[in-house]
Amino acid sequence: MNPEITPTGPERTRQHLQDEVPQPSAPITSPSYPQVQHVPSQPVYLVAPPRGLGITSMVLGLVSIVFGFTFVLPVVSLILGIIGLRRQPAGRGMALTGVIISSLILLVWVAIIGVMLIAAIVAAGTAATAGFRG
Repeated sequence: MNPEITPTGPERTRQHLQDEVPQPSAPITSPSYPQVQHVPSQPVYLVAPPRGLGITSMVLGLVSIVFGFTFVLPVVSLILGIIGLRRQPAGRGMALTGVIISSLILLVWVAIIGVMLIAAIVAAGTAATAGFRG
């Protein structure tokens, strides 16, 4: 093969191709970018905010309405609702519902006890002024 003749087609070698590429006069540089270090991270798990006191307050308030007016359940519900309002902002709506229901039930209890006391005082006063006739 004659070195003066450039081969064409499949006979071209890598050396012939590199000889044909013009060489730049100055080296080509790429812009420098800051290097970013990849730090492997652990998966992040989101934890639901606590709402237990608010839920308990609301449920006890509703239970005390449905299953009869007791005096203990509304008091416990009111206490849990107030604690839930202060400590657990995620359950604020349910805690507020429990506080309102419990307060209304306790107001009904206060009204019932007040009416009974007034009735007892009136009955005692009437009996004292009427005297006993036997």
